[in-house]
Amino acid sequence: MIDIIYNDENRNLGVCPENTELNSEFLVNKWISLINPDDREIEKISSLTGISEENIKAALDEEERARIDKEDDCVMILLDVPLIEEDPEYDYYTYGTIPMSIIHKDNYLVTVCLKENSVVNDFKYGRVKNVEIYKSTRLTFQLLYAVSTKYLYYLRLINKASQRVQSTLEKSMKNNAILEMLDLQKSLVYFSTSISANDAVIEKLNKQNILKKYEEDQDVIEDASIENKQAAEMCSIYREIVNGTMDAYGTIISNNVNAIMKFLTALTLVISVPTLVASLFGMNLGGIPWNSNDAPWGFAVVCGISIILAVVSGIFLAKKKMF
Repeated sequence: MIDIIYNDENRNLGVCPENTELNSEFLVNKWISLINPDDREIEKISSLTGISEENIKAALDEEERARIDKEDDCVMILLDVPLIEEDPEYDYYTYGTIPMSIIHKDNYLVTVCLKENSVVNDFKYGRVKNVEIYKSTRLTFQLLYAVSTKYLYYLRLINKASQRVQSTLEKSMKNNAILEMLDLQKSLVYFSTSISANDAVIEKLNKQNILKKYEEDQDVIEDASIENKQAAEMCSIYREIVNGTMDAYGTIISNNVNAIMKFLTALTLVISVPTLVASLFGMNLGGIPWNSNDAPWGFAVVCGISIILAVVSGIFLAKKKMF
């Protein structure tokens, strides 16, 4: 999908209709947003802007690492953006990251991503103010700032979700709740790795003159750096909390299993005593003692002995805190 984003007369962002005829002059000083483009769209944008197809396809690899590539007059900034999706199987949200590239060449600005993401959509639908497309460097830094703040926002959602899951686990150890906590733990690992990689990219842009920037641009990239470092710190804290929580619940589950096994073992010991007595009397080939026509109470004696021994063994095990 190709979206051509521009500033209208009121400096608000607009999107060109899908049937707009594209040419090299028309695309100058406009934002070309590619979402999961096919080969035909990639070839078309490459021919109109002069950007190599290799650079356009870089962000379409989910395993691509965050970096900056500069070749002649083309600069590609690749970073990881956060992504939220609903899990249809377990009915809760999962979080992850996906590469997105920002490519500068002459007066063309192209962003490429494999999936729709809230960072680009916030700009596209006018949720971000004071955006001027023709100031491509500032727009790039605004995108970096938006990515950093989006990590902060999703981290807060993860923290709220973990607190909700903890409340559920305190009431009952449901498998779905444990699986959701594991997914949150995995999401924090992805976030931590991506935020660290983005930090290296932001610091390189901040300290080096890879893109021509003015004083106001410098303020934006510094703000992006601060937000990203805060996101890294928050991610580290939440990750430790979730890891500690999972370890604690793992210990609780293990203790519960041990308590159940302890109870069943004690119950088995109590039941085995009457069984032993009955077995010994059952092996007497001469019949049950005290069981004759003159004294027909032998069976009652055996049952009484079994009950007394069971009670005694139960009291003994209870004193040993086996129940």
